[in-house]
Amino acid sequence: PRAAYFNTITTLINHKDKPKRSDKTLQAIQRVGQAVNLAVGRFVTVGEAIANENHELKEEMSVACIEARRAGETIAQLTDVANLDHPESDSHITIFTDKTGVVKAARLLLSSVTKVLVLADRIVIKQIITSRNKVLATMEQLEKVSSFQEFVQIFSQFGNEMVEFAHLTGDRQNDLKDEKKKARMAASRAVLEKCTMMLLTASKTCLRHPDCESARINKDGVFHRMRLALEQVIEIVTDSRPNGESEMAPISIYSGIKEFKNKVEGLRENLYFLSKENLSTMLEVILEHTEDFTDSAYTSHEHREHILELSKQAKMELEQLVSVWMQAQNQKTKDLMEDLEVAILKTCQCMNELKREVHSAATSLAADLLKYHTDHMVLKALKITGVEGNLEAVAEYTCKLSEQKEQLVEMCRLLRHVSGTEPLEITCIHAEDTFQVTGPQIISAAETLALHPSSKIAKENLEVFCEAWESQLSDMSMLLREINDVFEGRRGEKRVYLSLPRPGKHNANLKALKPVKLDTEEQAKIAKLGLELHLLTSDVDSETEKWEDQENEIVQHGQGMSSMAYSMYLFTRGEGLLKTTQDLFHQAEIFATEGTKLASALHAFSDQVHNDDKPVLLLEAEKLISMCKQLQITAKASVQGKSATFTKVRNSFLPLVYQL
Repeated sequence: PRAAYFNTITTLINHKDKPKRSDKTLQAIQRVGQAVNLAVGRFVTVGEAIANENHELKEEMSVACIEARRAGETIAQLTDVANLDHPESDSHITIFTDKTGVVKAARLLLSSVTKVLVLADRIVIKQIITSRNKVLATMEQLEKVSSFQEFVQIFSQFGNEMVEFAHLTGDRQNDLKDEKKKARMAASRAVLEKCTMMLLTASKTCLRHPDCESARINKDGVFHRMRLALEQVIEIVTDSRPNGESEMAPISIYSGIKEFKNKVEGLRENLYFLSKENLSTMLEVILEHTEDFTDSAYTSHEHREHILELSKQAKMELEQLVSVWMQAQNQKTKDLMEDLEVAILKTCQCMNELKREVHSAATSLAADLLKYHTDHMVLKALKITGVEGNLEAVAEYTCKLSEQKEQLVEMCRLLRHVSGTEPLEITCIHAEDTFQVTGPQIISAAETLALHPSSKIAKENLEVFCEAWESQLSDMSMLLREINDVFEGRRGEKRVYLSLPRPGKHNANLKALKPVKLDTEEQAKIAKLGLELHLLTSDVDSETEKWEDQENEIVQHGQGMSSMAYSMYLFTRGEGLLKTTQDLFHQAEIFATEGTKLASALHAFSDQVHNDDKPVLLLEAEKLISMCKQLQITAKASVQGKSATFTKVRNSFLPLVYQL
C-alpha cells in the first residue's frame, strides 16, 4: 500500500498541464495524502513499540520514526486542497505551488521507512540468534543429564524454546523473497521438527540403558544433526557462511543445459560475446555430470546407451557449430548465417533430447524404487526381529536397509540433476541427507532393541526413526510429481490445499465441497498450533513414563489422549491416518470422550489424596470436563466454507493445547 501511495503522488505531481481541476480530482488528491499519513502513523506506532523493547537500537529507530511521521504530515498538509477556492494561489502552499516539497517529503518518507524496516530486520535476526543460543544451551544440558526426573524438567524447557524458535523462523521463512533461501529454511526447520521427537526417545533410551553403545551412538547422531540444522538456519538468516566460506551452488544437468542453450542461441545476436573455448568447457561440464547416470548401477542399460549416444552427438554438433561460427566471424554471408542457424537449431535439439533422456532415466528409477519400497518390509522385519532379540536376523536386515539406503541416496542425486528449479534441487539434497543420516540411526536403534528386547522405550525409539524414514519416502512421491510438473511445463499451477474442507468417511451424507487453498497466514496458524500440540504430547509421554504402574487408569487415559493428539499433529503436516477435516473432527470427539474418562478417573483418585493437593486436582478435573464439553460442541458443529472450516479446525486444536 505504501508503494501505491508513492506512485499515486508521483502521478498527481506529473499531471501539471491541466489549468483547471475538478472538485473530484481535488478530493482524490486530499484522500491520498490523508491515507498516506494514516498508514505512516500506524507504521511508526509499530516502529516505536519495537524501539521501546530494544534499547540498543532505540535511538536510531526513534529518529527514523520521527522522520517518517514528519514526512507523512507534510504530504497530508500539501495535499489538503479539497476545501480551497484557489488551490493554485500562492497564498497557500500546496501540491500545485510546491511540487518540489512533495517530492522531498516522499523521498524522506521512503528513506525513513526503509531505515525502520532495516532496523526491525536487525532486531528479528537478533531474536532468532538469541533463541538459537537458548536452544543450544538447553541441548547441552540434555546431553549431560543422568536421571529421568532431571531430563523431564529440562526437556519441558527445551520444548518451549523450540516452539519459540519455530515461530520466529516460520515468520522469517514467510518473509524471505529468495525461493532458494526459503527452500533451505524449510528443509532445516523440517529437520529440527522431526529431530525433536527423535531427541526425546533417543535420550530416554540412553538413560534407560546407559551402558549400551548403540543407544549412545543413536542419541549422538540426533544431537549432531540438530546442531547442523540450527547452524544452517543462522547462516540463512544472517546471509553468511562459517569462516567466510562462499556457498557453492550445486550444478545440475538441467541448469547446465539451460545456460548452455542460452549461450548458443545468443550467437544469433552477437558472434563475438564469448569464445569457443568457453562453450566447449560448458558442454564438457554437462557431459561430466551425465557420468552420474552412465556410471550408476541403477541406470537401465537402455538409458545408459541412449545417454552415451546423445553425449557423443552433442560433441559432434558443437564441433560443426564452432566451425560455421568461426567462418561467420570472418565472412558474414547470407549462406553462412543460414548454416549457423541450422547448426544452432541442431545443437539445441540435441541438448533437449539429452535433457529428456536423463529426466526419463531419473524419474523412472525413482518411480520404480518408491513403488518397490512402499511395503516397508525391511523396517517391519527389523521391528519384529528386534523385539525377538534375534541379533543375527537384525544384522541381516540392517545390511538390506543399508542397500536400500544406497539406492535411495543415488535416486536423490539423479533427481537433483533434473529437478528444474533451485528450490527443488535443495529439496533433493535435503532428501539425500535425510536417507543418508536416518539409515544408520535406524540400524543403531534396531541393535539397541535387539540387545534389550523387553525395553518399551527402545521399541518406541525404533518406531520414531522408522516413521521418519517412511515419511521421507512419502515426501519423495510428492517431490517426483513436482519435478515432472516442471519438466512438462505445469509449474506455476499451485497445488490446491486439499485438507479443507472435504467430506470424509465419518460424514458420508455431506455434499461434496470444492477443495480450497488456505492462505499463508491460516496455514501458519494451524502449523504453529500443531507444533505446540506435538511438543506437549512429548511432555505427557515423559510424565506417564515415570509411573511405575503402567496399567493405571489415569496413565492409560493420558497415553490414549497423547496418542490421539499426536495423530492430530500429523494431520497439520499432511501425514498420518487423518486425511480429511472430517477425520480430524471425529478424532477430536473421541479425544473429548477420553478426556471425560480421564477427569472421572482423577475424581476417583482424589479420594486417595488428603493434603492441599486435593482441591487443586479436583479443580483441574473440572476444567478438563468443561473443555471436553466445549470440544464436543465444536467438533459436532456443522460448518461450510473456507473461513468457517478454518475457524473450526483452529478451535478443535486450542482445547487440546490447553488440556495437555
